[in-house]
Amino acid sequence: MRAQDESEIVACIPHLRRYARGLSRDHEHADDLVQDTLERAWIKFSMWQKRGESRAWMFGIMHNLFVDGVRSRQRRPEENAGDELPEIVERPKQLDRLEVRDLDRVLQCLTHDLREVLLLVGVEEMSYQDVAKVLGIPIGTVMSRLSRARERLRAELAGRSVDSKIQRVK
Repeated sequence: MRAQDESEIVACIPHLRRYARGLSRDHEHADDLVQDTLERAWIKFSMWQKRGESRAWMFGIMHNLFVDGVRSRQRRPEENAGDELPEIVERPKQLDRLEVRDLDRVLQCLTHDLREVLLLVGVEEMSYQDVAKVLGIPIGTVMSRLSRARERLRAELAGRSVDSKIQRVK
């Protein structure tokens, strides 16, 4: 592996960490996900065919690891039952922290397929094409999911439910 390749991988770490924390509700799980992604990228680097940028390739690895983990936990729900203690909510002292908390809460309410598209496009500033490659879905699906995610975010942050909006129209 060349020094330039190593530096590309290292440069992705902050972006991977931010995306992992957006996907996962647990900082420790997010750090484990980043570590697993870096380990797999390092081991499989010789197999990467450099058809695109390494950043999209690594996000694809992370996505696959996250999905595999979700599927694995769904098959073994009894192991996760009751492990988590309820989180004690502390009232933030600054308005910015309140807004970030509200945004995080609303993001976590989105389904993971909507959340991951929103995070990759909105936070990681990836193109629709790169997101489609990372997630293995058509570009039209990326745009549709992004549109639905943004609408749900707007509605929830405005204090109204998307479902109630649909009911008023009928």
